[in-house]
Amino acid sequence: MAWTVLIAAGVMESVWAVALGKSEHFSSVVPTIIFFGALALSMIGLSWAMKTIPLGTAYSVWVGIGAALTVLYEMATGDQQFSLVRAALIAGLVLCVVGLKILD
Repeated sequence: MAWTVLIAAGVMESVWAVALGKSEHFSSVVPTIIFFGALALSMIGLSWAMKTIPLGTAYSVWVGIGAALTVLYEMATGDQQFSLVRAALIAGLVLCVVGLKILD
């Protein structure tokens, strides 16, 4: 259960990161509300998962999921240019996250 919550918290990290970028310094209301909601859910999920998953592993997985999804979102929307090198690096990041799960 802790791993499911941690993965959801990592997804919420990506959501708040994207919303932060779209909030225009907190002047756009809807992205700002999404930012604060996703931030709260992300932190609560990370905190809850760390009850049973070691801090280093939980934090690394949380950041890895958030970073990978944020870059993939940016590439999918055209905000960041797609490249094979970038895709390979994201795949490597995902493999590292999976490796941490396997080791736990």
